[in-house]
Amino acid sequence: MEAKKKRMQELVELLNRARRAYEQEDTEIMSNYEYDRLYDELEGLERELGTTLASSPTVNVGYEVLSELPKERHEKPMLSLDKTKDVEQLKSFLGEQKAVISWKMDGLTIVLTYQNGRLQKAVTRGNGEVGEVITNNAKVFRNLPLQIPYQGELILRGEAVIGYKDFERINEQIEDVDARYKNPRNLCSGSVRQLNNEITARRHVQFFAFSLVRADGVDFENSREKQFTWLSEQGFDVVEHKMVTRETVEKTVAWFAEEIENNPIPSDGLVAIYDDIAYGISLGRTAKFPRDAFAFKWADEIKETHLLSIEWSPSRTGLINPVAIFEPVELEGTTVSRASVHNLSIMKALQLGIGDTIQVYKANMIIPQIAENLTRSGNIEIPQTCPVCGGVTRIQRTADVETLYCTNPECQAKKIKSFALFVSRDAMNMEGMSEATLEKFIGSGFIHEFADIFHLDRHKEAIISMDGFGEKSYENLMAAVKKASHTNLVRVVYGIGVA
Repeated sequence: MEAKKKRMQELVELLNRARRAYEQEDTEIMSNYEYDRLYDELEGLERELGTTLASSPTVNVGYEVLSELPKERHEKPMLSLDKTKDVEQLKSFLGEQKAVISWKMDGLTIVLTYQNGRLQKAVTRGNGEVGEVITNNAKVFRNLPLQIPYQGELILRGEAVIGYKDFERINEQIEDVDARYKNPRNLCSGSVRQLNNEITARRHVQFFAFSLVRADGVDFENSREKQFTWLSEQGFDVVEHKMVTRETVEKTVAWFAEEIENNPIPSDGLVAIYDDIAYGISLGRTAKFPRDAFAFKWADEIKETHLLSIEWSPSRTGLINPVAIFEPVELEGTTVSRASVHNLSIMKALQLGIGDTIQVYKANMIIPQIAENLTRSGNIEIPQTCPVCGGVTRIQRTADVETLYCTNPECQAKKIKSFALFVSRDAMNMEGMSEATLEKFIGSGFIHEFADIFHLDRHKEAIISMDGFGEKSYENLMAAVKKASHTNLVRVVYGIGVA
């Protein structure tokens, strides 16, 4: 069964690659005969297993644009988990029980409902009580089955995630550094909640099941592990997991800690849940947590270093963010030398000063952060003028949080950042319109507002004569602009910074 499921996934990937090469790159990586043979093999496996993946070339999921995401109340509240960084506390939790321990994936929790073997509904966790209905987007998750063998009502929970490679690929395509996503979880959250599921499809969102809520008529022999096995047989990718006892949990946690470096999916810890379903249910819940599960969080690797400077980074909104520049240190296998301080309130609370000894770490083993300032000299001077335009700055306080802004409406940084967002891949998708190119056009007076981008042909001779430009590059740029003029409202709204 597992081998056939794996073969089905291989065929989906191979056939999609061949189709992309033929349709988008005008290249053939296999003959028509070979394509048809593999396609027939895939159809046969789908019939045999009763499973069809959303990304399968045998189904055509249409793209659709919604005006808003409807909200829906969950049948049962989705609680958070009590957590620890101490393995001894996990041992205490286990006692004499066996448990299933798995990755605590760092994405967006989704509740799926299947009826008569077909996906009927997908809802985000939301606030635990009410979530958003994202069925349209779930249908384009790369590995989610649209059809399964089981014909009763199935309700399950899992995590929508975007892997590190796709996260890096998508971020590299965004010219504007400020518009880039901070981590895979933020990217996934935005991708899953898109109003246009064509954007979701391009993000390569994956789904991993981690909890079965209801499957009437199926005997799981009172075992969570058997639920996982059954879900896998239905065609779902299930979160990687192992069985543990009090005696084996420490060794298993150590195994996961070694594996996290090679794990392609973001994780911020582990989850342990009792294998004995009835026992777990009998324990009930506290006001905040279920009593049958516990989360284990990784202990952060913290290094000492020295603060060299604060870089003030203006954004398209006029917000000027402080960024800490420090002596490079090795954290979680990579060298880091800078970390966002986010706002003035955090900078003041840390009493940052040049030359201070600071402790840094990676939040969730990904995002560099300052944990503590050991010397607290507090000698940083807040700039009176914008580092880009020289305009006057002002401090704004909202809900006890102080932020720094440039007051000049004509600030070059504001214009460049705004236009960079407008032409970015997820907005108007004008390939070749980099931030450096925008800076040249704005500085030359070609662009004053968004509409001017669509009339750059008025400045053809001047553009062709610019450094780095010529007839060919001009034609490519105009082709991208022309293509962008035929788009949809969702992209425009995102591009002008409303969504």
